[in-house]
Amino acid sequence: MRLGPTERDRLLIFGTAELARARRARGLRLNVPEATALIADTVCEAARDGLRLADAIAAGQAVLGPDDVLPGVAEVLTEIQVEAVFDDGSRLAVVPSPIGGPTTAEAPGQVLPAGPEEDTDAAYAAAPPVVTLTVRNTADVPVSVTSHFHFFEANPRLHFDRAAAFGMRLAVPAGSSVRFDAGGSREVGLLPLGGDRLAIGFAGLVDGPLDAPGAREEALRRAAACGYLGAGPGPAKAHTEPADERREDEE
Repeated sequence: MRLGPTERDRLLIFGTAELARARRARGLRLNVPEATALIADTVCEAARDGLRLADAIAAGQAVLGPDDVLPGVAEVLTEIQVEAVFDDGSRLAVVPSPIGGPTTAEAPGQVLPAGPEEDTDAAYAAAPPVVTLTVRNTADVPVSVTSHFHFFEANPRLHFDRAAAFGMRLAVPAGSSVRFDAGGSREVGLLPLGGDRLAIGFAGLVDGPLDAPGAREEALRRAAACGYLGAGPGPAKAHTEPADERREDEE
């Protein structure tokens, strides 16, 4: 059986969570990796069972209390992030205060990202896109893509110009997402991925530096071989003119 990076990560979380469950059953308190894996696994399984994002996060918060972990673990684990597969696609689940349940208190200077459901036109005002693509969802279920997912590797049933999306992410605030309704089309803006520009994991189409020689061509070859729509010859052209020029043309 051949597993991609995402499946390998999921198995690692599951294996560590099973170890945590066994040790907890023996009356042992959990350390940071064990508690992290157990909570992340609970969120992923809740998503697999069909729960909504908020309910999956609540399930993760309810797993462990301060008495279940070693001293200091609750103070270290202030937030856990895990990408889980829900009925409408992969989403980043952020579990605040994972040890001991939710809290309504806001720490000074705390950044509160927009929730995945807040998919509005206002989100696109966060940064002007450098590429605009029309995306059509050919699947019979909705698909959601989170803000910093390598858009080139998004769901294979999304039809768009994959070549133009290489090395790009959605031009929406961090922590938010864009939903593509089943059978529908919508226009999205994209920005280049920043930092070291490494695409590790995702769908495994790159698994390395985005700007390495031949990386784009090899990723397109892999995508086409795996049946990703828009990766073959003749995709629709992307709009790459600056945002200001597009507005003038539309006026």
